[in-house]
Amino acid sequence: MKTIAIAAAAAASLIATAASAQQATTPQNPGPQIPGVCVYHNARLFAQSSVGQAVETRMQQLAQEVQTELQPYATALQTEAQQLQTSGSTLQPDELNRRRQALQQRAQEAQQLEATRENELRYTLAMQRQAITEAVSPILVQVYQERGCGLMLDRESVFMMNPAHDVTDLVIQRLNTALPTLSFNRMAVPAQQQQQPAAAN
Repeated sequence: MKTIAIAAAAAASLIATAASAQQATTPQNPGPQIPGVCVYHNARLFAQSSVGQAVETRMQQLAQEVQTELQPYATALQTEAQQLQTSGSTLQPDELNRRRQALQQRAQEAQQLEATRENELRYTLAMQRQAITEAVSPILVQVYQERGCGLMLDRESVFMMNPAHDVTDLVIQRLNTALPTLSFNRMAVPAQQQQQPAAAN
């Protein structure tokens, strides 16, 4: 079962780019501040805001719940496969074939359930990110206007800069007030979105 690895990677993606950016060396002379230029780091907002951290924690909990749900299936399939391997030579060909087919069917059902849960975790994370993005958008507009920004750049695209251009801390502070947390459970993927991959092939 690979669900936990995938879910953990999804949650970790909230902070991966932010962690690498934080390791960048700051020059001793950052250069002049350019009027009207602002820089915003979205990945750091997801990693350091209270709501971003709440989403990460909750996604880890949901991943653990999925692991708990799926583990009995994996254990039962492994046990049945071992029993079939041990007693296969004593079974009649028809019985051996029947049990092999039944085991294969149960394995396919378990894989289908696992895939469903993986998609639900991905969809749930995407919906929480969307909620955070919707909450931060008016804050960005407000900060843009207050700071007199003529240009707001994505921190991921800026190699070095004068730290005075960075408005991320201010945006995080205001998001922490506007949306301190999110409460959610694992969400089912809407039927129309489940059909999209098939339609694309």
